[in-house]
Amino acid sequence: MAWFKKTRRKIKAPTEKPSRVPEGLMVKCPGCGQILYNKDLTTNLNVCPKCAHHFRMTATERVRMLFDDAWIEYDRGLVSTDPLAFTDTKPYKARLKAGIETTGLKDAVITASGMIDGVQTMVAAMEYEFIGGSMGVVVGEKIARAIERAIDMRAPVVIVCCSGGARMMEGALSLMQMAKVCAGLARLDRERLPYISVLTDPTTGGVTASFAMLGDLNIAEPKALIGFAGPRVIEQTIRQKLPEGFQRSEFLLEKGMLDLVVDRREIRSVIANVLRFMGATRSEPIRVAEPEMAPAGAASGGPGGPSGPGDIFEQRPQ
Repeated sequence: MAWFKKTRRKIKAPTEKPSRVPEGLMVKCPGCGQILYNKDLTTNLNVCPKCAHHFRMTATERVRMLFDDAWIEYDRGLVSTDPLAFTDTKPYKARLKAGIETTGLKDAVITASGMIDGVQTMVAAMEYEFIGGSMGVVVGEKIARAIERAIDMRAPVVIVCCSGGARMMEGALSLMQMAKVCAGLARLDRERLPYISVLTDPTTGGVTASFAMLGDLNIAEPKALIGFAGPRVIEQTIRQKLPEGFQRSEFLLEKGMLDLVVDRREIRSVIANVLRFMGATRSEPIRVAEPEMAPAGAASGGPGGPSGPGDIFEQRPQ
């Protein structure tokens, strides 16, 4: 019998020192690997200053980037009613609730009117973080109403596309929005009013197959993924290796599907020049309501109808 018994202790894992860098302060560029300050990246419109990689932007950031100062948002309160009571891995209502909590929006698009270099313009900007920017009944309705307002105002339309396509949770109802928006754009064309389509990463599915490609001028950001089906699906279907850069904006520009590929930092001035070239003229700026009536960022009369009041917002400093 042993006089002494040695207790074997397990080797302790090394204790990690807490990082001195606060969470979310810095981000790594997927293009060049450069470590960037988030604040500097935001100031540069989410474009890497070293390699010009374009990070994704929210719909609110898009609207803020395009308009001069104040803008009026319309139909903010529209929300889907889940017409099919759809459930896949989880109920559609749960997905809608999660999207609302994540983005602060009721659906995947913001429609607003404001000035782009002094030109009164109607803008619709899609939000990819809301169920992949998919187009459901609300998205189609808001864009169709925006086009109707533009016709009443005699203003051009700019749609910033960022979407995975039609929303499968609403079935054929989502597909009907393709025809509805295209019909509205046909009316806009008959009224001789400009429509500029801005395609960002990614723009796919039913959005590409409808209003995204119907612009009087189709502009894309560098290296944006644009197409109907994804590259992997196409490769599996045709059993062939796709060319380098297939479905990227530069490839589509070379093949004639796009008119321009423009750096995000220049896109506002390019749109303003194009609108003036198409006959748009400068107009009076939006008059923001008095603070006691409608403070910046607050409702000034509810969602409103096609010609009703909207929500007034002030431009925030970059």
